[in-house]
Amino acid sequence: MTAEEKEKIRELRLKGMGYKGIAGLLGLSRDSVRGFCKRNGLDGDSCVVALNVEEKVKRNLLCACCEKPIKQKEQGRTRRFCSEECRRKWWRENQSERNKSDDATYQYTCPHCGKEFSVYGNKKRKYCSHSCYIKDRFWRDDNGV
Repeated sequence: MTAEEKEKIRELRLKGMGYKGIAGLLGLSRDSVRGFCKRNGLDGDSCVVALNVEEKVKRNLLCACCEKPIKQKEQGRTRRFCSEECRRKWWRENQSERNKSDDATYQYTCPHCGKEFSVYGNKKRKYCSHSCYIKDRFWRDDNGV
């Protein structure tokens, strides 16, 4: 069984499809599909499987991005993702999930170029970019121009 077939079985099973349906669609035997599902925690009633996976993701037992099992450490913060790649991919795709408050957004004017800019979460920001900082700090004349 290829990795592509395994991913397709996982996807179809989470949508609520039965072993026989998946086997017929992919051209595999019902028992090989059932065996894969048992080994990967996708066995049981197909309607319940979809609900169980959602619940496991909520409890941080499965990765929120790829739904692979996560091995939690005994101490420290609970992991939500199986890898750094999954974490970055998930946050890139789910920008709306961020809890940005309006209290932490600050409006400033750059002292070098005069451009208005807003910053989230940094009260001490002074310049709109690193290049403006460098130009203002190191490229001006001795009399401040």
